[in-house]
Amino acid sequence: MKVKVSKWGNSLGVRLPKAAADAAGLTEGSEVDVVVEGRELRLKPAARIPRYRLADMMAEMDRLGPENRPPLVDWGPDVGAEIIDDDYSRGLLPTPGRGSGVGRPASDPRPRAKRRPSGRGADRS
Repeated sequence: MKVKVSKWGNSLGVRLPKAAADAAGLTEGSEVDVVVEGRELRLKPAARIPRYRLADMMAEMDRLGPENRPPLVDWGPDVGAEIIDDDYSRGLLPTPGRGSGVGRPASDPRPRAKRRPSGRGADRS
């Protein structure tokens, strides 16, 4: 089956006839690998890389049961930077994107600081 090579921007393009696309299982938006062997070009459907969602993996782990879970590894006592003892880890700061304000719990009775006017030289003399 012969097709014509056409200019497409700074590149060249080939339009695939419907019969060829159907035979190869290609649809609009399909990705293909271009293999150059000497002076020959071959188009192959790109290998699909499976994408796993964490929720699906957790559901599969639950389905298999606790006897198939990997063993827990004891790495010894915590040392160094993995010990985090700050307001966020103690639950004193709200989760980002939730809560009344950054850096203080909703029950904090202290008044909030007032914002300074924005603009260049607003208070300068």
